[in-house]
Amino acid sequence: MLRGPQNLAANIRSVRERMAAAAARAGRSVESVTLIAVSKGHPAQAVRAAAQEGLTHFGESYVQEALEKIGALQDLPLTWHFIGHLQANKTRAVAERFAWVHGVDRLRIAARLSQQRPAHLPPLNVCIQVNVGGEESKSGVSVADLPALATAVGALPRLALRGLMCLPPPEEDPDRQRHWFAETRRAFESLNARGAGLDTLSMGMSADLEAAIAEGATMVRIGTALFGPRPQPVQSGR
Repeated sequence: MLRGPQNLAANIRSVRERMAAAAARAGRSVESVTLIAVSKGHPAQAVRAAAQEGLTHFGESYVQEALEKIGALQDLPLTWHFIGHLQANKTRAVAERFAWVHGVDRLRIAARLSQQRPAHLPPLNVCIQVNVGGEESKSGVSVADLPALATAVGALPRLALRGLMCLPPPEEDPDRQRHWFAETRRAFESLNARGAGLDTLSMGMSADLEAAIAEGATMVRIGTALFGPRPQPVQSGR
């Protein structure tokens, strides 16, 4: 199948079909999985076109780029998710303009988001990023350090700790893909056994959404399969 904005409607149908088939195989309802369209690097008009096809959740990783899109699309009832590594000097804009943050990996960032979330807005939904593969090149807290961070983040005002997010090592074999997602799910279940009350597993992208859904993903973050390759260089500033 051709990929790209010109085929957006067909791409959305294809991704939704993949999600539905994966959910059915897992004995789940596809309505239990939210599709987040990862629109970073794509223009506001591509987001608008996707919204016209029924998508409402969009993921961005670069703050300035995202703020420009949010401003241009404020007439639409969209839910914005920040899914990238968040620098301390960018937390205010994210706390003010986003509904979700998927990449919290240290208490300092969570505390700044808590302090900077406007009082008139609902609590900011956050997921802790877990580095399940122990990769030095990726952000995320280790599984061993996760309980302490979850306890601290969960106690902060103006935040709602909703769950976990992972970006596992790339794997082509479906069983290996499931291995990493299962590790994240077990960490999620362990926290809930301690009373964390989490309800969100943000995991799975274009190449491995089936494995993620099989292991309990409630949100999948899909970019390339919807929009095609990013048409412009990713911004260096976040």
